[in-house]
Amino acid sequence: MPDKKKVVVAFSGGLDTSYTVMKLSHDMGYEVYAACANTGGFSPEQLKKNEENAYKLGAKEYVTLDVTHEYYEKSLKYMIFGNVLRNNCYPISVSSERIFQAIAIARYAKQIGADAIAHGSTGAGNDQIRFDMTFLVMAPGVEIITLTRDHALSRKEEVDYLNAHGFKADFAKLKYSYNVGIWGTSICGGEILDSAQGLPEEAYLKHVTRRDESELRIEFSKGEIVAVNGEKYDDKVAAIQKIEELGAAYAIGRDCNVGDTIIGIKGRVGFEAAAPKLIIEAHRMLEKYTLSKWQQYWKDQVANWYGMFLHESQYLEPVMPDIEAMLTSSQRNVNGTAILKLRPLGFECVGVDSPDDLLKSKLGEYGEMQRGWTADEAKGFIKVLSTPLRVYYGIHGSPL
Repeated sequence: MPDKKKVVVAFSGGLDTSYTVMKLSHDMGYEVYAACANTGGFSPEQLKKNEENAYKLGAKEYVTLDVTHEYYEKSLKYMIFGNVLRNNCYPISVSSERIFQAIAIARYAKQIGADAIAHGSTGAGNDQIRFDMTFLVMAPGVEIITLTRDHALSRKEEVDYLNAHGFKADFAKLKYSYNVGIWGTSICGGEILDSAQGLPEEAYLKHVTRRDESELRIEFSKGEIVAVNGEKYDDKVAAIQKIEELGAAYAIGRDCNVGDTIIGIKGRVGFEAAAPKLIIEAHRMLEKYTLSKWQQYWKDQVANWYGMFLHESQYLEPVMPDIEAMLTSSQRNVNGTAILKLRPLGFECVGVDSPDDLLKSKLGEYGEMQRGWTADEAKGFIKVLSTPLRVYYGIHGSPL
């Protein structure tokens, strides 16, 4: 008998990937390796359940690929440096995680000499592009299998197949679907499908459990978090998780994003992302005090492109490390503590305490007193500054 072909299934434990594991192993004769790439969205209990179910579904091997810290070092760090929010709203949560899940799956497939990689994406979303493009680049020649997409399978067809083959699990169609990750939770379905409606309270996973105001102090060194409320953190992932815990108690970070998908249609997604919103706004505020005008301007330009490329499955584009180098360089003086005030469903940026605070100039205080120039020098500067306008309107007449 010839050896069975090896296939790695990007296994989340959901309906589509569960169907894929069973179908490939039971009916299509593949040797299935179920791989769950964790970027911080799975609890230990969920991972244990995934392993149990993978073997029940027919997998020869199951593995958890934990790439949470790699995800921070190669993506989240730069999104913080760039204050990246797609459409000035969405912190590119799940969409950025998919890239690193795909990279981990491709590496594993090459490691075991797989003939194919399978994932559970449909043909109507962005994830199919993120997975396929990453696999095509990182695992050339390896077949890509997408049963749900290729056969336009309905949830009922998949559930009926699993039940008929002895796998009993609750895959009931819920009103909302969730993707939970370290950089936020996306919410799809329900009122999201109606442009005129917002999400009701029950759609969110995290609710207000704290009603008093509190202060949050996030300390940065060269743009990276080093302390939260005075507690030092070497592990940046742990620092993000702590900020999420503090912000989630106030249900901070709720919003809906509307934007253009990679496949060309408009998409709408709800989300809750306490840590990203708090960290990005704290970091942005600190930069206002510590960066020059043109540092802020040009960093914003490249950061916007970085976010767009990341969201649209262009993480492997060769320009991305170049952008990351510029973002890293911009952070050399982004040091100090950002102070925020938290309250139910919101927060405000209060101020900063930084050794690199450019507001503390000996040349003067805005609107108060100048020390670096005289009154006559100020009048001369203003007159010279007005020269182009005086030339233009001297020839063409008054603008009013």
